[in-house]
Amino acid sequence: MEDPQTLQNKLYFLVEQLQNMARDLPQKYQMRVPYELLSNLANCLLNETIFEIVKGLMEIQHVTEQHLYQQRLQLLNKHKLEEQQLLSGGAVKESDVEKMKEAQSIQLKQFDMSLVIQLDEKVTDQQQTLEQAGVPGFYVTTNALEIKVQMHLLDFILRLSKMNVPISP
Repeated sequence: MEDPQTLQNKLYFLVEQLQNMARDLPQKYQMRVPYELLSNLANCLLNETIFEIVKGLMEIQHVTEQHLYQQRLQLLNKHKLEEQQLLSGGAVKESDVEKMKEAQSIQLKQFDMSLVIQLDEKVTDQQQTLEQAGVPGFYVTTNALEIKVQMHLLDFILRLSKMNVPISP
């Protein structure tokens, strides 16, 4: 357990760093990141577990995004293969090619919409996890501006996790 002076120094350092980061945000986000939120976030970050939670969520997101990207590539490759098979079948009507391309376009659009839904669900999962961990500023929302603020807060946390926090009084 760290002594009170060390914790106080860490807290001051974290608050100062968070304030500096918040100053660099566009004005419309600065207004949504008041000193009280930054102070509460700094206090929460004294618990190093929060850094690990955020890193874990980031890793899960990267794996999910890579998996979804691979699925999309597989669908596009399947479409190319279907087109090649149709064209190699001999006399092909242009209307058949157009019908196939139209069907593929609809299928791709539906697939992309399902990807967006899956990514939105991932955002909700992350918001719930961080809210349950007691990280200030995190709660389930679909408001694009609030999500962007949360993304900035996540960026702050990740940047702080890479810094050496001074521990000497």
